[in-house]
Amino acid sequence: MIRFYFHPTPNPLKVALFLEESGIEYEVVPVDTRKGEQHLPNFRAVNPNGKLPAIVDTGGAHGKQLTVFDSNAILLYLGDKVGRFVGVAADRGDLLSWLMFVATGIGPYSGQAVHFQRAAPEQIPYAINRYRREADRHYRVLDGRLKGRDFIVGTDYSIVDMAAWGWIDRAPIVLPGEADPLAAYPDLKRWFTAINARPAVARARMVGKSISFKQEMDEEAKRAMFPSNYPLATS
Repeated sequence: MIRFYFHPTPNPLKVALFLEESGIEYEVVPVDTRKGEQHLPNFRAVNPNGKLPAIVDTGGAHGKQLTVFDSNAILLYLGDKVGRFVGVAADRGDLLSWLMFVATGIGPYSGQAVHFQRAAPEQIPYAINRYRREADRHYRVLDGRLKGRDFIVGTDYSIVDMAAWGWIDRAPIVLPGEADPLAAYPDLKRWFTAINARPAVARARMVGKSISFKQEMDEEAKRAMFPSNYPLATS
C-alpha cells in the first residue's frame, strides 16, 4: 500500500498520474498547504523539507516501511518498484538526464514564473522576464527533443513524460497572455495533446476532488506557503 501525501498542485499530480497508470494500490493523505499542514511534525517526519508530494510505502524492500519525497524521486522509486515506465537499460542515461531536466529546470523555473506573476506582493519586471524567458527556453529544449518522437525517452511512455506533463499542463499560467501558450512549440504541443488524452490523466485529475482544500490566499496562507518571506520567530 502506498500512502500518498497530496495537495492539488503540479508535482503531486505527476505522482497521481503514475499511480493511476500503474494500478498500484494507494490511499490519499491530504495535506493542506494553505493551512500550513506541511509544517506539522507528523508530516515533517515524512518529508523534512515540508513539501508535497511524499509517499510512505508500507511494503518496501524486505517488507519494511519506507518514505520517499520529491515528485521525481517518487516517480523513479515507483517505476523501479513495479518495473514499468522506466524504459530499457540502454535508455537509462537518457531517462535520468531528462528526469533531472524536469526536476531542476522545467519545474523550478515554471514555479517561479507563476510565483512572480501571480503571488508576489509586487510586480517585478526583471524577475518576471527572467523566469518567463527561462521557462520558454526549457519549453524550446523539449520541443526540439520531441521533433520526430512520440515520447521524451526511448520509444515508450515513461516517468519522464509523466514528470514533464505535470508542469506543461500549467502552461497557461506559466506563460499567460497567449490564446494558446503551446502554439510556439508545435512538437511539444503534439506530445502534450497525446499524453493529456490518456484515460489515466482524467483519473489523476479526479484525485482529491472530494477533499475541501483551503482556497483563500489570505495572510495565514501566505505565511504557510512562503515562510521565508517572513522574519523568524524569536523567543
